[in-house]
Amino acid sequence: MTQGRFVRLAEQDRPSLTLYVDGQPVTAMEGDTLMVAMLAAGRVLRTSEFGDGKRAGFCLMAACQDCWVWTEDGGRLRACSTPASAGLRLSTSQPGASWPTAN
Repeated sequence: MTQGRFVRLAEQDRPSLTLYVDGQPVTAMEGDTLMVAMLAAGRVLRTSEFGDGKRAGFCLMAACQDCWVWTEDGGRLRACSTPASAGLRLSTSQPGASWPTAN
């Protein structure tokens, strides 16, 4: 099992929820952002669309372009400011794009 980039040290008693990233279940807690949920479960958010670099967020305040993830229908979400919600299905690469995923 891969250690996540973020490690939860407190607030472990909030209700949990499950969302899906690239088809894989990710457990989050109510109140988590997508970035917290994804980086607690893994090491990266996505692969850059401009090269093969792995991205894990940068500014953490929705000002940069580093944390974009996509819904299954192609909508973009900023992982650092979008609350996690049960059943949400995300992709770490833009649907239809030719670059590799962040797995």
